[in-house]
Amino acid sequence: MLHIAFAGGGTGGHIYPGLAVAASLQKIMPCRVFWIGSGAMDRTIVERAGLEFFAIPAGKLRRYFSVRNFFDMFKVAAGFAAARRLLKREKPALLFSKGGFVSVPPCAAAASLRIPVFTHESDYSPGLATRINARFAARIFTAFEEASAFLPPAARPKVQTVGNPIRPEFRAADAAKGRAFLGLGPEAPLLLVLGGSLGARQINGLVAASLGELTRRCTVVHQTGAGAEGIPPAGERYRPFGFIQDELPHILAAADLVFCRSGAGTIWECASLGKPMILLPLSGSGTRGDQVENARFLEKAGAALTLGGDVSPGGLAAAVQSLLEDAARRRSLGEAAARFAARDGAALIAGAIKARLDG
Repeated sequence: MLHIAFAGGGTGGHIYPGLAVAASLQKIMPCRVFWIGSGAMDRTIVERAGLEFFAIPAGKLRRYFSVRNFFDMFKVAAGFAAARRLLKREKPALLFSKGGFVSVPPCAAAASLRIPVFTHESDYSPGLATRINARFAARIFTAFEEASAFLPPAARPKVQTVGNPIRPEFRAADAAKGRAFLGLGPEAPLLLVLGGSLGARQINGLVAASLGELTRRCTVVHQTGAGAEGIPPAGERYRPFGFIQDELPHILAAADLVFCRSGAGTIWECASLGKPMILLPLSGSGTRGDQVENARFLEKAGAALTLGGDVSPGGLAAAVQSLLEDAARRRSLGEAAARFAARDGAALIAGAIKARLDG
């Protein structure tokens, strides 16, 4: 049986799409998949999906000056050495990277051992990890057609646009199950608020400050992030959850409207179910602007409404009200979103991996 290594982590957006590819791959060919990552969250998610997990040291790749960059160079070097030892022992036929800073040492180690590397970039423009990994990659998958323009000319012939891999649970989601879990009838308007797997302080604050206005118009289901502070108590029309696991696809299917960040994983999951979105992209000096680019693309495609970073609680409440009162606009946004996410990225990547290994 062939062994195939997966690498990536740091956030759910780097893990869940990779798990979708692994699930698709194991449907079409017998193989053992194992994951190389770092951190307790990575391990928990991967092992919960039934895959073996191997941890390596990981240094963060920062785009700004920090004394920690100096010390993290040693972590990156240690990660490379650990990944190389692991790959020599496990002998995978191929390594697939889903990105994040932890993926760089395994990709470099695989290349040094002449193990083929495939990598995927979820965002409109490639992040630093993908730009580094592209040097080692035999195939570069992108979610957006436009992403290849940000890569060096020599890398562009290796690019294939496949969309973003989506876990199969989302494509099989059942709105009735989501409403039954929440105890809601079929006609109750439902706003789902998502801040990503780690939550989002700005989104949490806006929801808390506008909750009275929001709950007059709909039931609010809010993924707050584990351990989030300042969250109002649950009520009949407000349901906060630290993290929604197995029920999320069904709740998303039941939602009339989604308010969320514009991380690639989140927007693709929403779009795969044809959901109208209100986006509040993460912006500022602590980010490279990828969420702003993602949101701008979706809004231009007529698939989402984007709020600025200075939006007030009243502005959020007004945006929600305007869309809940306009079914035709919600339908138009949802249909455009579904077209945007029409590709089955997980199946396309799995098929390309199989073709490489069969060849």
